[in-house]
Amino acid sequence: MTVPHLTILTCAPSLTAGTIFQDTRKPLTLWFRAIWWVTAQKQGASALELQRVLGLGSYVTAWTWLHKLRRAMVRPGRDRLHGRVEVDETYVGGIEEGVRGRQTETKALVAVACEENGKGIGRIRLRRIDDASAVTLHAFIAEAVEPGSQVHTDGWEGYAGLKAKGYPHRVTVLKTRKRSPVDVLPRVHLVASLLKRWLLGTHQGAVSFAHLDYYLDEFTFRFNRRTSRSRGKLFHRLLEQAVAVEPVPYKKLIAGRDPWWNSNPTWRLESTK
Repeated sequence: MTVPHLTILTCAPSLTAGTIFQDTRKPLTLWFRAIWWVTAQKQGASALELQRVLGLGSYVTAWTWLHKLRRAMVRPGRDRLHGRVEVDETYVGGIEEGVRGRQTETKALVAVACEENGKGIGRIRLRRIDDASAVTLHAFIAEAVEPGSQVHTDGWEGYAGLKAKGYPHRVTVLKTRKRSPVDVLPRVHLVASLLKRWLLGTHQGAVSFAHLDYYLDEFTFRFNRRTSRSRGKLFHRLLEQAVAVEPVPYKKLIAGRDPWWNSNPTWRLESTK
């Protein structure tokens, strides 16, 4: 006997049009099981595990579902960070020799912004950036931080001019202090360390350049809800956002962001222990 409302969820394509569930051939009840399992994993989810848990016949299906859900982990129109915010950059990738400063040839450069919450960390924002120029860093801050918030950075020239953009700017020049960058900007360095540990652990250190942004979105989604004790609320939030974002066909998922990243498809993180 078929339950009527489940028949609607499974068979009515108009209900899924314009959502990440559009054109799915699987029942929505299976999608709901996937979302429930993904939100229950504190350390993140892998496609192999999702395939096993749901009994999916194809790894590609599990991989596709996870990437669609990662796109739903960013709420359209989400609030920007506010108050006092630390901002810095970090590199993600293997050991690289022969480069200096903020230069890189094989690593990905990731901008990190963290709200100060007393001595702790509030919400965070992460974004892969192409370089550490003023144009790029200012654009990230404008996207991630509410104007009027105090932005705390090191003395890198790429952060110069933030005051003129409406951000009170606190600068700590590391060269004039006998403290390490971790002491001066502890929140962003802790988040960067946790991010790399998460990529090494949950994802075995192998992440596609073209999809790094979406792994960053997943890490942000989980970190910003790390104190939630209700799995039901996380499930509801991700499901709510899944019907608010645009559908992402498989061809678009594998297309990547730009030709350069697609020509360098995968790097592997290496433990520094």
